[in-house]
Amino acid sequence: MGMNEQEVSNQKVVPVNESDFDFTVLRSEVPVFVDFYADWCGPCRMIAPTIEALSEEYAGKVKFVKINVDSNQQLAMKYDIMSIPTSMLFENGTVKDSLIGAYPASAYKQRIDHALGSEHLKTGKQ
Repeated sequence: MGMNEQEVSNQKVVPVNESDFDFTVLRSEVPVFVDFYADWCGPCRMIAPTIEALSEEYAGKVKFVKINVDSNQQLAMKYDIMSIPTSMLFENGTVKDSLIGAYPASAYKQRIDHALGSEHLKTGKQ
């Protein structure tokens, strides 16, 4: 059992399901980047390394999670996920931004930096 815990902590993009979504995403202290995907989705697999790399780059500032829409259909319906990959940026329990489709890292970074930028202004850092 200890091995599984180790694997989870080594994973930069943490799989989340309906039972822990509320705690992990909606109640997070930091912004959360959510990747809605499915195993059969080619573009989802294509952007996975990009999302992994971003999770390293923004470690400590943004939490990165992924949600399999096939096994979490309630969440997919709740957030109107019509096509995947869909990425959403949550902050204080609300969706701040969303991006449908596969994009280069720069597109995701722009969205994340924008969200973090508004956060920095609130905390007084220029």
